Amino acid sequence: MTDHEPLELERFLPYRLSILSNRVSQAIAREYQERFDLSMTEWRVIAVLARFDGEGLSAREVAERTEMDKVAVSRALARLVTAKRVVRRTHDGDKRRSVLLLSAKGWKIHDTVAPLAREHERALLARLDEEERRTLERVLDKLAPV
Repeated sequence: MTDHEPLELERFLPYRLSILSNRVSQAIAREYQERFDLSMTEWRVIAVLARFDGEGLSAREVAERTEMDKVAVSRALARLVTAKRVVRRTHDGDKRRSVLLLSAKGWKIHDTVAPLAREHERALLARLDEEERRTLERVLDKLAPV
């Protein structure tokens, strides 16, 4: 007999949230992967660059805002720059600091995928009634404040 207490993953909140996140993300990811040869990480980078378009973001800032691994973000950015979906510029003439901005090609992808993502979100949330949606929003805000 052992004294082990296996973790019940199917009831463990971080595991359940991870599974839910993967399912939700994969559902929309299939479409933009097929249409644009775009990985999930690349889409998230495009989305964050669009959201914070102003002066551009550094690679570090992109990683921080997406809360993704710096190496994964760096690889995604390299692919996006090579594909001319993102442009890299020096920040205010300071050659030591570069910023990243969406190119016209990047904006075209964003402007096609973002409405698909919003529609996917609407369809997912349609499974909940109004009170459940408000409760979900409150719980998410409590567990992961913006």
